[in-house]
Amino acid sequence: MSKTSDRRLRVAAIRFLNPAPLMWDFEHPPLSPILVDRYQLEWMLPAECADRLVSGTVDIGLVPIATLATSPGLRILPGCTIASKGKVRSLLLVRRASQPLTALRNIAADTASRTTLAYARILFHKWGNGGVSFLPMAAELDAMLDHADAAIIIGDPALMALEERANRFERTGEELVYHDLAEEWHSLIGLPFVSAVWAAAPHVLEDESLIEDFIRSRDHGLGNIDRLVVEWSRRIPLSEETIRKYLTANIHYILDEECVEGMWGFFRMAAEFGVLPAYEFSIDQLAV
Repeated sequence: MSKTSDRRLRVAAIRFLNPAPLMWDFEHPPLSPILVDRYQLEWMLPAECADRLVSGTVDIGLVPIATLATSPGLRILPGCTIASKGKVRSLLLVRRASQPLTALRNIAADTASRTTLAYARILFHKWGNGGVSFLPMAAELDAMLDHADAAIIIGDPALMALEERANRFERTGEELVYHDLAEEWHSLIGLPFVSAVWAAAPHVLEDESLIEDFIRSRDHGLGNIDRLVVEWSRRIPLSEETIRKYLTANIHYILDEECVEGMWGFFRMAAEFGVLPAYEFSIDQLAV
């Protein structure tokens, strides 16, 4: 099959640090020259991945799990996830110390991910402030706090906001509280915070070798963390130590039984509070 073949599967991928281990074989030899004949990668933000997969302009996408509730025809590729079983550091709710969670009126929300917003809505119901409003904005903390009482930022911008925490206080003198949303979720609910999974239309998963490609890429990525640390320390202004801890301690990449239970808990509570339509996925749909 040639590299320009229209038969290649189109893959919506995320150009953040956290999926880097999942993408290993697609970006590194010896398997990348083979996979480029099977897959055409397109890089975008998480919410864009969902839109492209639902519209049918890509065949496979690393999508925020909230997409599954609004597009229940999608199937989950087994084995791989972006999740956290404790502190994640890249999903932040930032508020002024002078305003408690129950007093927040509005929140500037990073437009990059709808799932983080869904989790946040559930948490605010649990915190007794289910009426708080969310304003979609680009992920720029100062601008977000100029327009709202608090801000939600995700991904690499969140990691960099934590790194700049001390500098921002010196610059502004404003005391902020940084809530790690995955840690808050786990503390309240006792389940993993599952952010994203590979998903596709059912007919795409008829090829079992496709599933093997994605799981093998994950395994090879987890076996090459040191190389990923070096590569990503050249791409984003974070230390190698910070990147290594993030990839090894903060993010969980295996869609195990605990993560499946976490997904069930998320969808159940999202429906209970009217955050998402009622949705139940089956083991057959998950294909684990």
